[in-house]
Amino acid sequence: MSDRLMRVINFNAGPAALPLPALEQARDELLDFRGTGMSIMEHSHRGKAYEAVHQEASALLGKLLNLPATHQVLFLTGGASTQFALVPLNFLSPGRSADYVLTGGWSEKALDEAKLVGSTRVAASTRLADGRYTRVPSQAEVQLDSSAAYVHTTSNNTLFGTQFHAWLDTGAVPHVCDMSSDFLWRPTDLSRFHLVYAGAQKNLGPSGVVVVVVRRDWLQAARTDIPKIFRYATHAETDSLYNTPPTFAIYLVRNVLQWIDREGGLGAMEARNRAKADALYGALDARSGFYTAPVERGSRSVMNIVFRTPSEALDAKLVAQAEKAGLVGLKGHRLTGGLRASTYNAVSLQDVETLVSFLASFAQANG
Repeated sequence: MSDRLMRVINFNAGPAALPLPALEQARDELLDFRGTGMSIMEHSHRGKAYEAVHQEASALLGKLLNLPATHQVLFLTGGASTQFALVPLNFLSPGRSADYVLTGGWSEKALDEAKLVGSTRVAASTRLADGRYTRVPSQAEVQLDSSAAYVHTTSNNTLFGTQFHAWLDTGAVPHVCDMSSDFLWRPTDLSRFHLVYAGAQKNLGPSGVVVVVVRRDWLQAARTDIPKIFRYATHAETDSLYNTPPTFAIYLVRNVLQWIDREGGLGAMEARNRAKADALYGALDARSGFYTAPVERGSRSVMNIVFRTPSEALDAKLVAQAEKAGLVGLKGHRLTGGLRASTYNAVSLQDVETLVSFLASFAQANG
């Protein structure tokens, strides 16, 4: 209990809060992993000790997601930003075009990378004239090219706090989705996607590893005229062991997945996350004369809740006072300003209730 009392409440957008039991397990096993006399970081990625961790992480993901046999889990390096380039390198063949749905800064970056590889097209964008995004598009707003190599979406947007709550129907067009900032927040039917990727440092683990879930048959259609290390098929054929993987990061992912499983799985995560979002948005809406939540209600993110006070000076004052109170990570992204509370799986309802109480006191003192 004393360890928990010494820790701050972490609302950072990523790298983000990790479940305390997952960290405690790593602490206890750091020097001697299961009686082997050395850390998991020191084990060969070809050895039995690490191989068991690797396989357990993959199996737990499959279990939690109820993943069909048609899809395979990959553990890669480079984070989600590398996938911005690897997706078109693998699946955007000469003479083809790919569709992109723009809902925030990360989807814009994904499009920029794809433009360097081949032909692209914007199927929908909710960008405002001032560069902000305050909602995701409706199904009717998305105009897909039926012959597109794939359509790329971003499920949740950390910068602007928007999120898809219903998946787009892409018809026969393969759907690729960047789920970095809301992966595992709720049960998700991944059979409808051809490829999903997620940087681990939000809901899944530490930075340094990215999870890719890809349809096995789609890999057969991938390009082979790119370097082997950049081919998804290379990593699928070798069970993500073509080269040395980020072993310690995958070990911590395994620890987080064990925690999610013990807590009741993704259904339990969704219930917790919705309760947290309801509490925080409710507090902001109750004081709408002081706090402004700019995202349209139907597009509000459950993971990244953005808001503002009446002035930038008060925003800075809130961040400073919150840090003194042990509430860290509330400063908005450098490109957007304002305030942001990231309430990923590891953030508890009690943590959010503490923030709600702080926000009430701050508004009363400064309103």
